Amino acid sequence: MMTESIRAFIAAELPDNIIADLRLLAKDIRDLGINARWVRPENIHITLKFLGEINPAVIEKTGNVLRETAGEYTPIKLKAKGMGVFPGIKRPRVIWAGLSEQTGKLIEMQKTLEEKLEISGFPRETRAFKAHLTIGRIKGRSDPNKILKAIQESSHFMTVTFNIDRITLFKSELKPTGAVYTRLISAAL
Repeated sequence: MMTESIRAFIAAELPDNIIADLRLLAKDIRDLGINARWVRPENIHITLKFLGEINPAVIEKTGNVLRETAGEYTPIKLKAKGMGVFPGIKRPRVIWAGLSEQTGKLIEMQKTLEEKLEISGFPRETRAFKAHLTIGRIKGRSDPNKILKAIQESSHFMTVTFNIDRITLFKSELKPTGAVYTRLISAAL
């Protein structure tokens, strides 16, 4: 019997008050005429590792890595701050909100998770980890002046401090109405 693979990733979820602030940021950017596919606010998270298509048989092993990593860290204090685009202003693809406060600790935890997952057979990510919150994906070409204006007008954006106190393995189902995320395993920091 063949088992269907699932699309999966590991992430830290955000508190509701931060999601509400990000909803307002996205509205402000949208109001500047930026043409993008906006992430549903409740789906905004800090991606720590995109696993891609995995065999459901490795979910428990992945959960063990998650629990082991989480057990080595205490909650991480962060703020969402400002916005920017990847890869750059001339050909932007992703609109993101930045993170500040204990980002060094977040980066260290992500590196630990990456190393432990590599030992478990997952390929290492080749790009450097950049802590951010994806709020939209730009469709087609966009006016660099509009993007620059959005970045400048969002420079004041900053949330209150919040705690990342758990990491979660999610199943991701891509649907015409947008991605649907299902929590599979969570581990407290």
